Amino acid sequence: MRYFFYLFLTAFFTLLAQAQTETITVKGSDTMVILAQRWAELYMSKFPNVTVQVTGGGSGTGISALINGTTDICNSSRPIKQSEREKLKQRFSSLGVEIKSAKDGLAVYVHESNPVRELSIQQLKAIYTGKTINWKELGGPDARIILYSRENNSGTYVYFKDNVLEGDDFAAATMNMPGTAAVVNAISKDKFGIGYGGAAYGKGIRFVKVRKDENSPGYEPTVENVKAGNYPISRYLYLYTRSRPTGTLKHFIDWALGSEGQEVVLKVGYFPVR
Repeated sequence: MRYFFYLFLTAFFTLLAQAQTETITVKGSDTMVILAQRWAELYMSKFPNVTVQVTGGGSGTGISALINGTTDICNSSRPIKQSEREKLKQRFSSLGVEIKSAKDGLAVYVHESNPVRELSIQQLKAIYTGKTINWKELGGPDARIILYSRENNSGTYVYFKDNVLEGDDFAAATMNMPGTAAVVNAISKDKFGIGYGGAAYGKGIRFVKVRKDENSPGYEPTVENVKAGNYPISRYLYLYTRSRPTGTLKHFIDWALGSEGQEVVLKVGYFPVR
């Protein structure tokens, strides 16, 4: 009898513990996946009654999930569009809440053997719109430039198109990759490739210094250069919620913006917002 009573109590307290466990869902930017996963791991180790589930898919996918009500937090490497805010308003009577969580220097990657060390914004535009097609035009080898990009649901893609290509279309030969890690992996194996993405993903490749214009010095996406405003293609990384966060959701976001969370930002390879 005591054994069955023990089993009953064990089952009861297990169910009670499960009932007290809260889940936070986070979805969106592939650029931010590593950061969000590190946040989740550390937060859950400190607050074991909370489960933080993180998935990528791109900023656009995360914003769609926010609008559809299937995620608590959207990670986005671009600002939300007015049209997307209007959809939130139609469904939830809210324009959403924007939270700047980190800064990122949008890095330009080449193979480590590539001799080209610096490129200007205008040269990058010429490369990605198909006007410059050979590395020898840039002081490199006599070889065709192989273009790697993100898919169009990516906030990184949108930022690069708006701020580097100035709204022009990517060259037809551009190969779209499903994530920043895929871009880095491709370029690490392609001597003539070029790509772009978050600075935190710079493994097995080399960053190209970027110049604002032909007469400006080139800078790498380092903490100092991004903070000083010297690196010409830096951006904020955002968290979006449908409405002003409360309870456990607010606690998690406040923690991510606090000293512990921002220390994770630095360790991952991005830059704190404060």
